[in-house]
Order: sequence, then structure tokens, then C-alpha cells
Amino acid sequence: MGKELWLAIGLVLVFEGLGPMLLPNKWREMVREMSQLSDANLRRIGGCLVVAGAVIAYMMWPSK
Repeated sequence: MGKELWLAIGLVLVFEGLGPMLLPNKWREMVREMSQLSDANLRRIGGCLVVAGAVIAYMMWPSK
């Protein structure tokens, strides 16, 4: 179980790093725009990302 968790964390870091590495100006602009959003909108976005991630993890979870 620990190995899979580290693999998942590593993949998240790879995907999170692609934006600033490949398109730094667009990434900076996106972060600037997101900093102007209200707390409620940021929570809504975060909640959607958590749900999407949980659904993907559930679908990909190896069956016994």
C-alpha cells in the first residue's frame, strides 16, 4: 500500500509541475486570476477536484 501511495504522490507532482515548466507566463496569469476569486469559489473548485480525484481513484482501484 505504501508503494502505491508514493507512486500517486509522484504522479501528482509531475502533473502539477507541467504547467509552470511548459507555460510559465500562462501559469502565473492563472494563479493571479485565481487569487482574485472568493473563498466560496475556491472551495467549490477544490471540492470538484477532490470529487473527481476520488472517482478516478475508485475506478482505478484494483479489484480483489
